[in-house]
Amino acid sequence: MSRARGNLALLSLFLATFVLGSTELVIVGVLDLIAADTGVTVGTAGVLVTAYALGLAVGGPALTAATIRLGRRTLLWASMLAFLLATLAMVVTDGFAFLLVARAVAGSLHGVFVGAAFVAVGSFVPPERMGRAIAVILGGIAVSTAMGVPIGTLVGRSLGWRGAFVAIIAVGAVVLAGLLLLMPAVGTGGAQGLRSQARAAFAPRVLVMLAIGVLLLGGQFTVFTYITPFLLKVTGLSDAAVSGFLLAYGVATAVGTFAGGWAADRDASRTLVVANVVLVLALGLLYLAGAVPALVAVALLVWGLVGFGLVPALQYRVATLAGPARDLAASLPASAVNAGIAAGALLGGRALSGSGLSAVVIAGLAMCLACLPLTWLTGRWSAR
Repeated sequence: MSRARGNLALLSLFLATFVLGSTELVIVGVLDLIAADTGVTVGTAGVLVTAYALGLAVGGPALTAATIRLGRRTLLWASMLAFLLATLAMVVTDGFAFLLVARAVAGSLHGVFVGAAFVAVGSFVPPERMGRAIAVILGGIAVSTAMGVPIGTLVGRSLGWRGAFVAIIAVGAVVLAGLLLLMPAVGTGGAQGLRSQARAAFAPRVLVMLAIGVLLLGGQFTVFTYITPFLLKVTGLSDAAVSGFLLAYGVATAVGTFAGGWAADRDASRTLVVANVVLVLALGLLYLAGAVPALVAVALLVWGLVGFGLVPALQYRVATLAGPARDLAASLPASAVNAGIAAGALLGGRALSGSGLSAVVIAGLAMCLACLPLTWLTGRWSAR
């Protein structure tokens, strides 16, 4: 395959994950509209976010295991088609229970698609560019956070929440056509059979790497879940200024994801250690200088650069340590990330109710600090 054709295939995967990321998060901007339309409270409607995350964390690996013998190209277009149908089900339903199920199914398909995408790029991207290829796939999700979600929210507030999902389905249909046209044939990984894959994918070293993902993302989302009230009450920003600060954070996250892929190609283990250290410093600065807007801006920018910039290195290390079980293992970092996000939001809520906003930052900082010995230890591990 020529490099130009490979880049087009990679672009199709980037656009696909942009669609997936937009579908996952745009619901936050129209949650009140969904609540009003389905006759539930906003708090109850928030379970739709949890259902998607749990579907991704649990359903993604389960579906990956069930389709382990299926070619990755086939799995990519089939999972994207099923994802669009699940999203369409959200649009046409009037009942909250069915909407909840559709969200969980969509989350599961999101997980299996991303795992298959990471495996697929190995067939047309040389090893020395794998980190950057992983970053492109993750970059679609990062860019969806910075751009797709605000645009989708604007559409949803103007045309109704169903309009936002219809727009996503329309873009997704074009992306599906691109996958069918541009993706090369990709077989399964080296391990033949679920049992042999599971043995390698859930080896102790892989599980430690996944624990790092849970801790580092959990620490971040302990804080990020409540960053808006922190910026309003502790930093003393206006609503407009908070939006500007969060936009800057989102842009830094997108830039950091691509930079993290470049760093992972050079030394994925060192990238994780450095990102962990910088993350501790950024959250420490946020705690110590939370009332100084200029320093808070610096903390958010640095945090944004490394917070998701470490994920390509995490994905790279899991795939390397899992060896022939890369098909199954490829879906596990996304599960770890989402488990960390869910755990972080829960921990942050408890810290907030117990000791206030500053305690939320301390809790997140402590989780990232506790992870540092693990990242240092795993830096000494080589692929088996």
